[in-house]
Amino acid sequence: MTIRRAVPNIRSESLEESRDFYGLLGFEEVMNLGWVMTLASPSNPTAQVSFMTSEDPAEHADISVEVDDVDAVHAALAARGAQIVYSLRDEEWGVRRFFVRDPNGRVINVVQHR
Repeated sequence: MTIRRAVPNIRSESLEESRDFYGLLGFEEVMNLGWVMTLASPSNPTAQVSFMTSEDPAEHADISVEVDDVDAVHAALAARGAQIVYSLRDEEWGVRRFFVRDPNGRVINVVQHR
């Protein structure tokens, strides 16, 4: 398995203000679906941070981990009895993902772009 990136997800009701603040650190908006916005470094595009509003259609994930084979990761975690809190599925915005709870109670969004 290859990890492509890991992105912290911050719950926010202030997307515009967050974009402006993190813009001062050099981040630029690379995706905005209205309920989730991702900012990235223009010089290192895998350096990212995402912000999610309460309109997130699934349980809020604390971190997103993009992998090269989400089905294999899902199978491995399910075989070990990990708690899947959002089932493996294809989303309309072009990703395949699932959410799993880690041993600390944090929710991880495991995702593969299609």
